[in-house]
Amino acid sequence: MAFCLLTIIVTFGLLSYFGSSFDPTPFQDFCVATSDSNAAVFVNGKFCKDPKLATADDFFLAGLNVSGNPLPGLGTFVNLVDINRLAGLNTLGISLVRADFSPLGLIPPHTHPRGTEIIVVIEGTLYVGFLAPDTTNPLKTRSFTKILSKGDVFVFPQGLIHFQYNIGHTNATVFGAFNSQNAGLIVVGSELFGSNPPLVDDVLSKAFQLDKKIVKQLQGLFS
Repeated sequence: MAFCLLTIIVTFGLLSYFGSSFDPTPFQDFCVATSDSNAAVFVNGKFCKDPKLATADDFFLAGLNVSGNPLPGLGTFVNLVDINRLAGLNTLGISLVRADFSPLGLIPPHTHPRGTEIIVVIEGTLYVGFLAPDTTNPLKTRSFTKILSKGDVFVFPQGLIHFQYNIGHTNATVFGAFNSQNAGLIVVGSELFGSNPPLVDDVLSKAFQLDKKIVKQLQGLFS
């Protein structure tokens, strides 16, 4: 219980730090997102509700105590709290995520184009890491990996490819924070081989040095 309380305090402390360091600084106390364009102003990609009509519920969301939506075939469940679920986050430059992993569960290589991510492990053992350009050779990358246990923290810099993998024999849970209200998500494999319309075979074949038959198989798998 004490560790969970500490985790919540640390997570929201990190959110406060992130909120002051990335997304544009708002010129108002808050800007609750709304779909009613007749009584709103357009800010940061969302319409803002008239402040006089805002309520506490605009800044509240229940349910982060449970696992979220499954990533098909990967043994992982993600519960994301961003601007699309919590209207009060609009213009505040923060968001939050919970990820639950079955044994050998994986969040595959992906990037967040608009935000840095920081995670803290609540339970379990994870192998995590990210890739960054090698400053001595632009055609190479360096990997930064670490095995994390309960209470450990790791940061994934904005825009860099990263992953999280449960190498333990029990379930694992992490909480993460982003310095963006909508950090975005690009999953490397599915974006490349599952795009619609699909990329030309020659592009993927040459880029990954794969036979075109393998490319077709991968496109079929990710589609």
